[in-house]
Amino acid sequence: MSAVWGRAEQLDFRSRVRGCLLGGAIGDAVGAGVSGAGAPGTGSPGAAPEPGSLPAEVDLVPAYGRRGAVTWATQLTMFTVDGLIRAQIRRERGHWHPPTDVHRAHRRWYSTQRDWGPDERRADNGWLALEEWLYARRDPARPLLLGLGDEVMGTTEAPKNPRARDAGAALRSAPFGLLVGWEPELVSLLADECAVHTHGHPAARRSASAYAVIVHGLARRAPLEAAVGAALGLLAGQPGAEPVSRALDEALESVRAGVPDVHRVAALGGSGGAEDALAVAVYCALVAEDVRHGLSLAAAGPTAAAAAPLCGALLGAWHGETALPPLWLAELEGRAALLELADDFAMELTQAQALHGPGAREEAWLRRYPVG
Repeated sequence: MSAVWGRAEQLDFRSRVRGCLLGGAIGDAVGAGVSGAGAPGTGSPGAAPEPGSLPAEVDLVPAYGRRGAVTWATQLTMFTVDGLIRAQIRRERGHWHPPTDVHRAHRRWYSTQRDWGPDERRADNGWLALEEWLYARRDPARPLLLGLGDEVMGTTEAPKNPRARDAGAALRSAPFGLLVGWEPELVSLLADECAVHTHGHPAARRSASAYAVIVHGLARRAPLEAAVGAALGLLAGQPGAEPVSRALDEALESVRAGVPDVHRVAALGGSGGAEDALAVAVYCALVAEDVRHGLSLAAAGPTAAAAAPLCGALLGAWHGETALPPLWLAELEGRAALLELADDFAMELTQAQALHGPGAREEAWLRRYPVG
């Protein structure tokens, strides 16, 4: 991606960033409703569908006391974006280690799950951690709380929760793919280095990195199948990547097998691991007639709570924000904050010099995203 952004490029990129974050949140709300407001990434197998059966069209249903409610998956994705913006600012100042900035952001999310409300005395909060609606505990998966419960950061050599195989790391990894100026190899590496903060199982880590690479391809305007191919190419030869590669291959084969139905979704859902949820999300996005159809398919299987937000973010990054169902957007919890964050991210990546370059009045931006 060129370092010089034209106006049309900026508008397209902003639409894809908005689509990715809002689409993931819509899928999160759909998944929370159909799974009884359970934790994304766990999924509970239901009865096997009849072969050839079509999905029932889903709608937003109440979860956590309201329609359009999101879970920890959206909350943590937002803090991932916050961490990446701060990492980009540090890059300009020569103090750059994105995994550390993302870990600090995830620790700020952990505070929202522990504290009653925002602490305005904390110098590193920024605007996002002052959003009171984020201080609602929405069934965070156990590996997240264990991994982020202390200041020790997991690394690829010493990952946190080495047996955690659920989709908790993948569900927060779409923002890495929005770093369109990075090469796919670096996007994959960053997603993996941040996955081990909470999920050390190879399948969970490789699912997160593959998902980020797929989003990266979409944000760079590649077709979804080509983006999946790029992810498969990077997975080849990586330790522990075989289950993820196999799941993605099965998703592509299922697309070619005929008219989509919930039986294929259930088969791809397997045991509900991260790679299974990823395969379902990719399959449903590839065969979707539109966002509503794709999410209806994703919500029909045993991995609904994870696959629906993964699928929603893929479709949003692929087609942009205008492809999202307006009535669902109207009821989506936190929509204003998601839009604000998406636009800030797009500005940081496309207009950084105007925000904190030479001669810029950067105080307001650094109040929003303090870097110390």
